[in-house]
Amino acid sequence: MRDARARTSSPNWLPQFCSGPTLFALMVVAELVALVIVLVPDGGERGWLRRLGLLSVYVQWLALLNAVVLCSMRAFLQRLPERAGFVTAWAVGVAVTALGSAVVLRMDQALGLQLTAPLGEGERFVFVNAAICALIAAALLRYLFVLERWRERVRAAAKAQVDALQARIRPHFLFNSMNTIASLIRTRPADAERTVEDLAELFRAALGAADDHGTLGEELDLVERYLDIERLRLGERLRVEIDVGDAPRAFRLPRLLLQPLVENAIYHGIQPRGDGGTLRLRGSPLEAGVEIVLTNPLPPNAPVRRNGMALANIRARIEYHFGARGELRVEPGPDVYTVSVRLPEAAVR
Repeated sequence: MRDARARTSSPNWLPQFCSGPTLFALMVVAELVALVIVLVPDGGERGWLRRLGLLSVYVQWLALLNAVVLCSMRAFLQRLPERAGFVTAWAVGVAVTALGSAVVLRMDQALGLQLTAPLGEGERFVFVNAAICALIAAALLRYLFVLERWRERVRAAAKAQVDALQARIRPHFLFNSMNTIASLIRTRPADAERTVEDLAELFRAALGAADDHGTLGEELDLVERYLDIERLRLGERLRVEIDVGDAPRAFRLPRLLLQPLVENAIYHGIQPRGDGGTLRLRGSPLEAGVEIVLTNPLPPNAPVRRNGMALANIRARIEYHFGARGELRVEPGPDVYTVSVRLPEAAVR
């Protein structure tokens, strides 16, 4: 029974009627309806601009009223099977339009604006409005439904790709860390024990990175644990400068977003150099977000790496969680490699 209900109901079949793109689509469709109504011959002496203005106010009000009602009922509609939810949303739209038309009719009769004249008088005005809404709502709801399902498939595909990329990074990190622990067990057992604890904390975060979110402060703490492991492996060859300044440590972001960048900088930039180098991590607040800049030196005659696995992973995760407002910028120079991450202040997925 539970499986059958799961097949007939999808948690994301209904669009967000309160979102900007959906409201914009409703307003455009409503204005097109007003233009079509204006083309209906009117026996009165009013100009078409005045008629268009009055009708625009009317149909836009009806469109926004329907959007508000459907938005408030979204939680209820989502619990219904798709077909029942679709029919219910359509019926609600028609009912709201009919009730709104009845209210406007009474107001028009009281004020003498003759707004209802192009569509008939009395009950015919309410019936014509409900019929027009029934036709338009069926087509528009179907379009929004198909669009929302397509977006859901895109999000699912993006999440699957992100998870696959993340899974490819973890074995590489585990291999390096286990080698470090193995080299310390006999000579420095205390450091080996602390490294195991750091590794356990990192993998606890990694196992929940696909579905969990943390804060910038927690992410910086994980980076410090990773750097402690790498300091034991590289010794004085690894020098680190971290300056997060006034960056908000409570800023929400996906877990393990910065650690792969730090790992990439050490593995490709500092480790191949005989004298090592300095890894610099700088954080600063933006007007509506945060920026993290990571720089590392490059070994002599190093090939330019533009789309490594770690960078592809981070770019895909930023795009999935923040959309086009998030950004990962790579600036390879002759001696220094710079990666900038800009994240907007928004609820991550």
